[in-house]
Amino acid sequence: MSRSSGSVLSVPSVVNPLRIAYLAAGAGGMYCGSCLHDNTLAAALIEAGEDVTLIPTYTPLRTDEPNVARGRVFFGGVNAYLLQDAVWFRRAPKWLRRLLDSSALLRLATRNAGSVDPKKLGPMTVSTLRGAAGNQASQIKELTDWLSAELKPDVVHLSNSMLLGMAAPIATACGCPVVCNLSGEDLFLEQLDEPHHDEARALLREHADGVAAFTALNGYYADHMAEYLGVERDRIHVVPHGLKLDAETTPREAEAEGVPIIGYLARVCGDKGLHVLVEAGRLLAERRPDLEFEIHSAGYLGAADCGYLIDLHRQVDQSHLAGRFHYRGELSRTAKFDFLRSLTLFATPTIYAEAKGLPALEAMAVGVPAVLPDHGSFPEMIADTGGGILHEPADAESLASRLERLLADAETRQRLSTAAAAAIRDRYSAAQMAEATLAVYRAVAEVRPT
Repeated sequence: MSRSSGSVLSVPSVVNPLRIAYLAAGAGGMYCGSCLHDNTLAAALIEAGEDVTLIPTYTPLRTDEPNVARGRVFFGGVNAYLLQDAVWFRRAPKWLRRLLDSSALLRLATRNAGSVDPKKLGPMTVSTLRGAAGNQASQIKELTDWLSAELKPDVVHLSNSMLLGMAAPIATACGCPVVCNLSGEDLFLEQLDEPHHDEARALLREHADGVAAFTALNGYYADHMAEYLGVERDRIHVVPHGLKLDAETTPREAEAEGVPIIGYLARVCGDKGLHVLVEAGRLLAERRPDLEFEIHSAGYLGAADCGYLIDLHRQVDQSHLAGRFHYRGELSRTAKFDFLRSLTLFATPTIYAEAKGLPALEAMAVGVPAVLPDHGSFPEMIADTGGGILHEPADAESLASRLERLLADAETRQRLSTAAAAAIRDRYSAAQMAEATLAVYRAVAEVRPT
């Protein structure tokens, strides 16, 4: 039986289940693709009969599926911040630091935090990457003491390379291999100011040598991070996203009736490119007044990005797109798939090269064709699924042309829809993700030091 404190699952009998400690970095109060991925993977491993403990770090995990994570948070964000900036706090009693790691307090502290600014976090990033030599050493010791005494894991999995400062202390304390997932953290690292950027890169490369294996969600990011971390490409195993396929993700039988809807699902911010989609819609409405369509957006909106959304609404109201752009807010899992099923086309034109792309896979799961930028993981995703088409990145005119073509071609939309839904069920299930991840665990566990 799993040690997870989540809901009890009925699991099959496994001859030699692995004890897996999965350290997942929380993202404050917002839904985060990495958190959703980590929780889905842990739940699928538990269902497969493995002994998995999903351990939140920084903040509690927020997920739209049943949460299988432990209630206790290690390496809490408030403590990490105070240990970095307040010398006196390094002598604070354990009871105070344990209080500051409580899930309730961390949720309160990060409720309206929104996205973090890398330019303000350079010193703390470098310090945490220094591991046992950094200001957060006491937090790492508390974690490693607990892992070695309580869990005694066969494998420890880190959810991203920002946790690599923990790798060597964990491997030493627990005597087990450490696996690290790679999930888009270079976007944060590349925004660090100097000298912290170069210091962080050097520490990442140094710590990468002590990791038994890496996982990445696609070949693009595996190739990119092999160079970024200075590791051999064959040490990075591609394990694609897997979705929990249930009644809510059942493919629609036909497109929704009424005005065609172009949908966006992601955090509402400049990096995710909602403004590119709005501009493409404006161009399309201007040159094709006869073409009916609306743009519906949904996703987490942090306090820092409210002005961004207000500006978009102001631009829309002064254009041919007036009355045809709507923000649907943050959605539960059920509401999310209802939203996706209502769409004619899906478009999230990220400005940066996307390392994950979970919402696009979710849209394809219910049979919605995707129109995505030709960079990052998306070309690989479209080539593998056949569930959409590509446009030039950050190019509203290119996006408008692709949308116009598909809105006018129901036959092509149906072909893309059928291919998308079939590909997700064939190659992108949570069970397949768990099986591929478990193969990595067993390979490194077989060569663990004695």
